[in-house]
Amino acid sequence: MSFINYSSREINCKIVYYGPGLCGKTTNLQVIYKKTRPEAKGKMITLATETERTLFFDFLPLALGDIKGFKTRFHLYTVPGQIFYDASRKLILKGVDGIVYVADSQVERMDANIESFDNMKINLEEQGYSLANIPYVIQYNKRDLPSAVPVEELRKVLNTDGVPDFESIAMDSIGVFESLKAIVKLVLIELKKGA
Repeated sequence: MSFINYSSREINCKIVYYGPGLCGKTTNLQVIYKKTRPEAKGKMITLATETERTLFFDFLPLALGDIKGFKTRFHLYTVPGQIFYDASRKLILKGVDGIVYVADSQVERMDANIESFDNMKINLEEQGYSLANIPYVIQYNKRDLPSAVPVEELRKVLNTDGVPDFESIAMDSIGVFESLKAIVKLVLIELKKGA
């Protein structure tokens, strides 16, 4: 799934932030982009639709070291949250190396979380992937809101595989880098298996 660029000696990995509309996917990428050193990141590209944005940028975390003499560059994407952008979601998932599933912790968004999670699995399967074979983590965002569902309940519904999960308040940068570091680590473990 990752792309190897032999001329620049880089391994390019794709991480997709998936979740329902307005759950905090865009906020995650904006926080990461803002706090990443300028020399380690590319330009952020925004593809706007009428109601949602898809963001993309790449970065080269120099502290991670090399894999057999190759630097690892990560391309981070968000998917549109609304279900009627399903074709875009499928396209963005193509070639994915890791997923950060961003759940909205509000009780009134539980159905949207479940629908989006199920949709992610279906979209992966349609492209020949299985969620069981792709590194992913779950981020429970908006933990500061009064209607936030207890994490134990969110886990029962969304984290049946027991993957790493994190509480977050993305707009305050809480849990954003913990989620990113966890998915990067899982992707690197998979890369090293194949190296």
